[in-house]
Amino acid sequence: MQDPLVLLPGAMCDARVFGPQLTAFSPAVTVTVAPVTGGDRIEEIASRLLDGLPRRFALAGLSMGGIVAMEILRRAPDRVTRIALMDTNSLAETPQTAADYEPIIIKLKSGKLEEAVQAMIRPETLAPGPGRARVLAQVTEMARNLGVPAIIRQIRAVQRRRDYQAVLRKSRLPALILCGAHDRMTPVKRHELMAGLMAGSTLKVIDEAGHLPVLEAPDAVNMALHDWLSQPLVLQTRSDV
Repeated sequence: MQDPLVLLPGAMCDARVFGPQLTAFSPAVTVTVAPVTGGDRIEEIASRLLDGLPRRFALAGLSMGGIVAMEILRRAPDRVTRIALMDTNSLAETPQTAADYEPIIIKLKSGKLEEAVQAMIRPETLAPGPGRARVLAQVTEMARNLGVPAIIRQIRAVQRRRDYQAVLRKSRLPALILCGAHDRMTPVKRHELMAGLMAGSTLKVIDEAGHLPVLEAPDAVNMALHDWLSQPLVLQTRSDV
């Protein structure tokens, strides 16, 4: 029997960001979308999630969800059977990039949610075309659902995140590294770095997508996830970090 699939959304997003994946995979696999809102540090969020997740599971994280996925892999490597990291970043924030989030927090505290969403996910980080406006509208609606306090906690957690390169280097799991070709927030070169760290990983670049390929090009993402879920398991020979 296939292991359950756990999906971790990005900041400002709820389970709806994985709507196409839920439709595609839930008929055959137990799928859980776990919120990444349970703390103001990545370590705290991961710890709380592990308390409620299955004993063993396949893990896929998008953007901030990918950062939380790497922390789960660091904390509980024996519980993760395979990992997919999508439009994310294994590097810690620099002081400058961490400071760049402060204007977004100010917008959120000032009640300017739509402006905060567009500052966080700028239109040019998505693939060009009419789909941009639709995706940004979806993210704005999800952000309203999460609420300002939860989003500020998410941003604080991202600002303080650690470097996960050593964690990825030790992994011997079936791994999918996926990103949109138009993603300027976490560009392709970041994913090439992650793929290079992980033995036997597969790098998939979605030409028709940017930072949110799960919504922009769901069929291509679902095909990549299906191939990843179909890979045979690899024996683990590593210890925790």
